Amino acid sequence: MSAAVKMTGRGAAILWMTAALFAATVWLLPAAPVQAMNGEAKVVYHADYSDPRRFSAMLTSINNMITTYKSDLRDYDVRIVFVAHGIRFLTEDALAETPFAADAALRERRENLRGRLRSLVDVHGVKLELCDITRSEIELSEDELYQGVEMVRSGVVRIAELQQQGFAYLKIE
Repeated sequence: MSAAVKMTGRGAAILWMTAALFAATVWLLPAAPVQAMNGEAKVVYHADYSDPRRFSAMLTSINNMITTYKSDLRDYDVRIVFVAHGIRFLTEDALAETPFAADAALRERRENLRGRLRSLVDVHGVKLELCDITRSEIELSEDELYQGVEMVRSGVVRIAELQQQGFAYLKIE
């Protein structure tokens, strides 16, 4: 006697449908994550601190991220939203007599940080957005900001809007 079981009719149809569904599921599952990874990477960094070392770490992180995306031939949209103390990194003004006044650590590193930030903008297309509430509270003219800084009404609202648009939120600690 043969060890094979002969199926006919309804049992065979159910077996074939189950096998077809399983094959379709296995075939379709890998496509979704691959498709998501091939889309545009959208990332927003939040800069609301005064520490130049921390800002330097953020610039390094952004550079590494963009290098990876470019290596993978992946499109990206990277933004930095500056709020409160982050304004220190967008101007040469010492911001004297404001809560954001430049200290010795910032004065020592300002030129290097400005050059690295400028490179991210000019070479890699990183977008800089500044909270207009912060700027207007210290009465800093927009003319005193680095070229290419876009004003947004509220920095935290902007971050929330970007997250709703699918941007990943990163903050360097």
